[in-house]
Amino acid sequence: MPDTSAVPVAVCQFAPTASRAENRERIAELTADAAGRGAKLIVFPEYSSYFVNPMDETLAANAEELDGEFVETLTSLAAEYAVVIVAGLVERASDDHRVRNTVVAVRGDGILAVYRKQHLYDAFGQTESEWIEAGDVGQPSTFDLGGLRFGLMTCYDLRFPELARTLVDAEADALVVPAEWVKGPLKEHHWTTLLAARAIENTVYVVAADHPTPVGVGHSQIIDPQGVVLAGVGTAPGIAVAVVERAAIERVRAANPALRMRRYAVVARS
Repeated sequence: MPDTSAVPVAVCQFAPTASRAENRERIAELTADAAGRGAKLIVFPEYSSYFVNPMDETLAANAEELDGEFVETLTSLAAEYAVVIVAGLVERASDDHRVRNTVVAVRGDGILAVYRKQHLYDAFGQTESEWIEAGDVGQPSTFDLGGLRFGLMTCYDLRFPELARTLVDAEADALVVPAEWVKGPLKEHHWTTLLAARAIENTVYVVAADHPTPVGVGHSQIIDPQGVVLAGVGTAPGIAVAVVERAAIERVRAANPALRMRRYAVVARS
């Protein structure tokens, strides 16, 4: 019999601020809305716990542990609405100056997966590494929900197809991409093109949540294994919902077996 595994997912596009309390309140409102639309996986952007532009020393002052107030709030919301929540947070690092750019996936009974951004945004005139400690190269960060596997990556990681491929090698059916994709010349084009490319080349879903304009480019999207946008948001805050289903992955891979036909593997660099 065909595998009927399917998960309704939501991407919540909002603009985190320098008020940690207000960010948590907004996440609670959006979670209630997305769950009311039937979502079982709800994805928020990078830096959902705290964000300032440009980055400064307040990041470290507002960083939290994984058992801190932000993750506790996510866990409580996940329990209340019987969902899994993915969101980016500013996590304390190994020194007092820098922080970790971290993504967590939480269920009502605790953390399912943690990912710390590996590729820092030292490009297009930005220097994220001045404030952020890069995550270690290591085991892919994945979690299972509804018979499907979801893999975590973040924002600038999208420009490095090797990371996406390691998640697919770990049997991820969907790539989950919290982001703060900084607005700029051609950046919207890069964002939407790379999201579709990661879906097409890996024959998986891509579930991406960005900040709205004017700092981000918006265009949070849920993309199917052929690169088709199933649901998305424009440049303003909002929510989009679509269903991720294994049957679609199997149909695409039957017609396009490129993943099986590849002749190279990904090898990590230190």
